[in-house]
This record gives sequence, C-alpha cells and structure tokens, in this order.
Amino acid sequence: MLGAGVLVQVIGFTDVERHALNTVFRLSREREVVYAPWNGTGPTGEPPPVLLVDGDCAEAVLSSARAPHESQRLIWVGSDAPDHAWRVLERPISWADLLHDLDAVFAATQSDSGLLDLDVTQPAPLDIDVGNFPQSAVRRALVVGVGEEEGLYLRTRLSLAAVPFVDEARTTERAAECISQFDYLCGVFNLDDHHIDAWGLMQLFRERYPQAMTLAITELASPRGGWWRRRRVQQHTRRLGVSAVLPRPLQPPVVSQWLDML
Repeated sequence: MLGAGVLVQVIGFTDVERHALNTVFRLSREREVVYAPWNGTGPTGEPPPVLLVDGDCAEAVLSSARAPHESQRLIWVGSDAPDHAWRVLERPISWADLLHDLDAVFAATQSDSGLLDLDVTQPAPLDIDVGNFPQSAVRRALVVGVGEEEGLYLRTRLSLAAVPFVDEARTTERAAECISQFDYLCGVFNLDDHHIDAWGLMQLFRERYPQAMTLAITELASPRGGWWRRRRVQQHTRRLGVSAVLPRPLQPPVVSQWLDML
C-alpha cells in the first residue's frame, strides 16, 4: 500500500495497453485513491493486493495454476479465466470498469476485517449497449486531429469520465462524417494539425451540438505561443462559442478540470 492507494502487479499486456494502464495510474493521482505498479518489493514483504493478468500471455498459465495469496485479488483480462479470478474483463479493456475494480479492492483493504461487507462480485455494468439506447442517450465524444499518444490519453481520460464511446478522426472528411452521423456531448479539436480544417469543423460541431462541450487544443495556448497569438486564438474560439482552449502538450490537471464536468 502507498498511503491511500493500491499497488498493482501487472503481468503481460501489449505496449499500447501498458501505456493506457500507466495513464490510469497517473490519472489516479488526481483522485483520493492512488494506484501504482508494483516493482517487486514492498515494505512488509507481502504480495501486492492486486494481480492484473493478461490471459493471452505465456505467464498467464502460471497465474491460472497458482492460487493467489489470501489477501490478493486476481483481475483477469481475456478468456479461460481460472475459477479463483476475482474479476474477469474482456477486450477491448474498459478502463472505467478496471478503475471500479481497483476501487473495490481499496474498499476491501480499508474494512476492519480485510474483506468486503458489500457484495461487489457483480458490479453494475458500466458499458452501454448502443443497440438498446437512442443515440441521444449514448455518452459519446469526438476527437479530431490528434496523434496516437494524445488520442490514447484522451480516450482513457474520457473513459474515466464515463464517456465510453470515443470516435477519432484524422481527416476533415472523416470528422464531418462523424458529426453528421452521431450525437456527441464533447468534441476535442487540435488546431495545430494543418492537414485538417479544424476551425470549420469546430463551427460545424457547434452548429449541430450547441449544448456539447467543445474544446480546442493548441500550442498557441501555452506560454511558448506568445501573448499576441494566444489572444487571437482565444478571440476566434470565443466567437465560435468554444468552451475552452487548452494548451498542448496536454496538461492533465487542466484537461481533468473540463472533462470532469461531463
């Protein structure tokens, strides 16, 4: 344990999934409960309270055959989960569901008996079945013109804000198609990608979704952008009714300030 936190032993997973998991760990620093990867050592020599296993990796065979320590919870991702798995998640991984499970582990460690008083073996599902809801009831966001790393961060952060559906568009045509096809409660537009018409897309997005949160991201909003150019960007976005202009590189506290409002 790290104060009010939970250590997590991670086995397997792809580089992209590990990156997303590290993002979840970093984002947890903004919350009351903090999560961190286990590095193989601990103050008491006890195993970490959470064992997170990729069921598709070779090491998963050993994890499935070995019963976990009595104080340890096994979260299994993939098929063929062992009977002693405490939680089973499917791919693609819902990071909001994983965070729910980690919170449940923390609640267990904080109870007097070391076990949960509440039944959390079957948590309420966080994923939305789009087929059972009208489009207006689906929490969906559009992210336009961002690279792989920023896109991964925004998808993870939106998932933690209970926005499970995120469409990424890297061309003007694809973004316009998404805007005409789906209902959105949030749109994020990268003004620094000069291969797309970010300004025209933001105007189109605002016209179709006047109640949605519209965020522009640009290096011009950072100190390196200069006072005059920063002021001009703010004036133009204000005319369009954009909710906020956020600096790039993205700053987690600033992003969280806005996405937590969703």
